[in-house]
Amino acid sequence: MIEQIPGMISGDFDYEEVISMVNEYLIVGTVINTHGVKGELKVNPITSDVSRFDYLTYVSIKRGSEFKEYRVLSRRYHKGFVLLLLKGIETMDEAEKLKGMDLYVARKHAIELEEDEFFMADIIGLEVYEGEKRLGILTDILETGSNDVYIITDDNKKELLIPALKSVVKVIDIEERVMQVILPEGLTDEV
Repeated sequence: MIEQIPGMISGDFDYEEVISMVNEYLIVGTVINTHGVKGELKVNPITSDVSRFDYLTYVSIKRGSEFKEYRVLSRRYHKGFVLLLLKGIETMDEAEKLKGMDLYVARKHAIELEEDEFFMADIIGLEVYEGEKRLGILTDILETGSNDVYIITDDNKKELLIPALKSVVKVIDIEERVMQVILPEGLTDEV
């Protein structure tokens, strides 16, 4: 179970900024539109378990370098999206100003993960090795129906897709910022 970080899909993020943010905030969704006239936000959830929104009492929005926290007054689900009503956002015009912005949860308010579960923010940017050989940096995560797939980008910007399976990913060391893998035979195009 993993959570996403801002800019990850387009690859336009700064690893240093991400690493400094991971200690405080996790992204939970992106405001894609308004809904109705009372300031409700239509949010694309960025989580492997959308029911986590049931437990959200606060979300934060980053404006410049500052985060502003909003109390969640209500949430409901509609066609794969989450509709949120936040205290202080009471009109469609106010909600419109938040379109395209990411919603964050302070790490202190985040759910506790099970053993061997990680937030995306904690593993994006890890150096990935097979034994002593550096394969690259984990730059993105694809969420598929059966298992996630880690995208590893080497120094030449070449991507390697690694299934996020226990048989492949042997060690994730968040403190050392390292992942150890054993690649399945035939995964790379080396001869």
